[in-house]
This record gives sequence, structure tokens and C-alpha cells, in this order.
Amino acid sequence: MRENDSMQRCLYSHFSEAIFLLRPFMKSPARFSAVFVFVFLSLGAFVCTRLLNFPHPKITLTKLLIFPKSPPKLEFPLNCTAYDLTRTCPSNYPTTFNPEQGPDSPSPPPTCPEYFRWIYEDLRPWAHTGITKDMVQSAKRTANFKLVIMNGKAYVETYQNSFQTRDVFTLWGILQLLRRYPGKVPDLELMFDCVDWPVILSRFYSLPNSTAPPPLFRYCGDDSSLDIVFPDWSFWGWSEINIKPWELLLKDLEEGNKRSKWIDREPYAYWKGNPSVAETRKNLVKCNVSDQMDWNARIYAQDWLKELKEGFKQSDLASQCVHRYKIYIEGSAWSVSEKYILACDSVTFIVKPRYYDFFTRGLMPVHHYWPIKDDDKCRSIKFAVDWGNSHKKKAQSIGKAARKMIHEDLKMDYVYDYMFHLLSEYSKLLQFKPTIPRKAVELCSEAMVCQAQGLEKKLQGLEKKFMMESLVKGPAERNPCAMPPPYDPATLFAVLRRQSNSIKQVETWERSYWENQSKQS
Repeated sequence: MRENDSMQRCLYSHFSEAIFLLRPFMKSPARFSAVFVFVFLSLGAFVCTRLLNFPHPKITLTKLLIFPKSPPKLEFPLNCTAYDLTRTCPSNYPTTFNPEQGPDSPSPPPTCPEYFRWIYEDLRPWAHTGITKDMVQSAKRTANFKLVIMNGKAYVETYQNSFQTRDVFTLWGILQLLRRYPGKVPDLELMFDCVDWPVILSRFYSLPNSTAPPPLFRYCGDDSSLDIVFPDWSFWGWSEINIKPWELLLKDLEEGNKRSKWIDREPYAYWKGNPSVAETRKNLVKCNVSDQMDWNARIYAQDWLKELKEGFKQSDLASQCVHRYKIYIEGSAWSVSEKYILACDSVTFIVKPRYYDFFTRGLMPVHHYWPIKDDDKCRSIKFAVDWGNSHKKKAQSIGKAARKMIHEDLKMDYVYDYMFHLLSEYSKLLQFKPTIPRKAVELCSEAMVCQAQGLEKKLQGLEKKFMMESLVKGPAERNPCAMPPPYDPATLFAVLRRQSNSIKQVETWERSYWENQSKQS
């Protein structure tokens, strides 16, 4: 160690002397350049000679240079052994979140995607009144559970179990948010409804003397309701139909995209799903190719019971990016399939939807997708396919824009950030201090994965596998993305008008197409 210090002092001394000798030449650029090169080469030769003759055999030039090492990423694995013994949630997980901010720390967080601005719109009904305890309680009528977050810990009071494992994976996702940003999610109290259809109808709360609506969280909304939309359970896996957690599935879809170029794909519109859940889907089946007519659609009914028995061999989503066009159509309400369809390079045909989820309001017709009429599906699909096959570059650009949005703006980092910002803005509206209900239980990742009492029946096979695959192993290395400002009325109106005008433009093209077809027949 002493030899090393001596060597560094020696080098510093000779380097300082070289700089001192150069000072008389610094006033003349030409003389300075020539002398600098000579001195620099001489100094280099001296350093190399001293290193070769230095008595310590292990000293190298790289050891004289100090390279700062980034600290290892903090991880907190689950401890099922301890949990099974105590049946209590661990206390060793961090309760604060302070990512290092220094010259070698990750860059500042990016600005959140544009669709985050809808958070302000979803919470606007309570912007002036705030949210009282009674308002929250009034949403209990249809809620599956109440969630309370206090001091970074989650407490849940269950009212009724959801369909399949929607409630389980929704709560799992919230627990991963708390692991990702420990101590950063503010105290709050909310009601969550896991059923598809929105129930807080705006017409009951639009009169001058109306009370404020109950704040109720769910997966989708529509223009006639005030439900607060939240990322759906399938982002952490849909075990009943073998759909992986989103982070893994997104990689599979990207690989599926690479298997065939858009121009080499089948030049038809593809849909595969369960048609029995809604009349609009049953009507879509009529657009399938037949001996009498080819509407440019290839429709396949999905038998999930058969798939379950055969190990889901025919329902691999990554293998379904083989058509130039893919159809999205709602079921009994909104469908989680929309993000899977948009993730392909194929042009997405969206049959006029009634419902939206947390990110789809950021989609722009003719830029991200092609709009299809709901009341004239077959003719609309045929025109759309013919148009795309005649305008291949534009069609490909639509597919690429959608894929780019899904892969960049809907990655899990932003799903968690959306959850964080929505819950943070919601908590600001609370006019009361949240309290833990008497019947609530503390919930943590161990309580779910380690098969805590009361959850055994639901945690079998794929459920536990998907939870482990989507587990947040430790705190994030950066803060959540920076929220964009709320829409001002003029900007929001411009966005809605652009969406409407784009759809009207397509309808005009379609009408002209069929008029020309009639003249030719």
C-alpha cells in the first residue's frame, strides 16, 4: 500500500513539473503544440519505465485509476419459511424510497406518456368537493373489496370474491407497486369493483343539487359513467387461460412479430375469441369467409374448455401475428385482449367501442388503429382490408405506431407509474384520515405466495408461477415518471375533435368505396 501511495505521489510530482515547464510556451499556440507533444511522449515513456521497474509486482496502471462502481441493486426475496412460522408480514422491507441522485445515478425520470393526463379527468368529479368517508362507504354496494394503505402497508377488507382470480391478481399488482416504491404511496382508502361494467352513472350526479358520486375503482369506463379506471389484473397474469404476466408476454409478442414481415403476412383481417359472450361478437362471425361471400375476414371461435383440456396449444398469442390485420371487438364490456392485438405490427381494426380502459383514450384513429363500424361490420372490414392492401406503406405505419405505443408507453414501468400517480392524486382529494377496518387483514406478497390461510383454493399451479414471475424484487432505481399537466378545455376539445374527425374521414372514404362498387356492378 505504501509503495502504491509513493508511486502515485511520484507520478503527480513529475506531471506537475511538466506543466510548469510548459508555461513559457503557452502564449504561442504553434510552439506550445510542438512542445506539448514532446513532453507528453516523454512523460508517457517515464511512466511506463517506472511501472516496469517498480518493486511491487501486482501494481498496474489500471490500479492507479479509480473507477466508481455503481452500488448493487437492492433486492428483498420472499421469505416463506419465516412467514409460515409466524403468519405475519415481514418487517425488514424498506419503508422509504430515496434513489440516489448523483453524477453516476440513473438519469432523471422521463415525462409520463400522454394518456396519464386522463387521471385528472377521471378525478375531476371530486375536484371541488373532495372525497369524504361517507362517499367512499357509499361505493361499497358493488365493491369486491376495500383497500387501505397506511405507512406503505396494505390492508384489505373483502366483501365478495370476484370472478376467477381478478381480485387476487389486482391486489398482487398493488403489493408490487408498494415494493417498487416503498413508503412513497400515500395513505388512502378506496373501494374496488372487479366486475366489467361501470355502475356509477353520471346522469344521477349531473343536476345542480346532486350529491357527489361514490368514488369506485374498476377496469373500464364509458362516456356515461364516472368509475375510476385502473390497470386490469392480467398485467400480472391471467392464470385461467394461461396468459403470462405482461412483462414476459410483451417479449414473446416482440419475438412473434419478428417471425414474418408485414408484407408477407396473410392479407386478411383475423379474429379469434369467444363469440358467445356478446351479440356484437355473434354478428362478427357472420363476416367470416363462406362459399357465397368473402368479406376479407378470417374468424375463429375460441373454445376455452377445449383449450384447457389440451394445454392451451392453440391459444399462443405470440403465434397470432401472422395476418396483416387483426380485429378488436368488445365482449360483454371492454376486453383485455386489446393490448395483445395492438402489440402486433398488424393493423388493428377496432370495432366501434363503447368502453375504454386506462390507456386506450390515448389512441388516435388512422394513426394507431383503423375504425370499423359496429352496425355494418362486414362491409366495413372488407373496405378496410382493400384499402390497406392498396395503401401498404400507410397501413404498415399504422401497425408500427400502435406497436411502438404498446411496447414503449405501456411497458410495466409505466403501468406501475400510472397506478402510483392515480393513487397519489386520489389521496390528495381525501377529506379524512384513512383508518384500518376492524375486519381488514394486512396483505403482503408473502401472504399471497406462501399460501396464507383463506387463499389456498385460489393459489394453485399457474397462479403462484405467475406471481413469482411478476414479483418486484426490490425498490426501483428511479422515481416515478413526471406527470404532464392536466388538459385545459381547449386542448382536450382539440384531442376529441381530432379523434372524431379521423373517424368521419374513414366513413367518408368507405361510403365512396361502396358507391363506386355499386356503379361497377
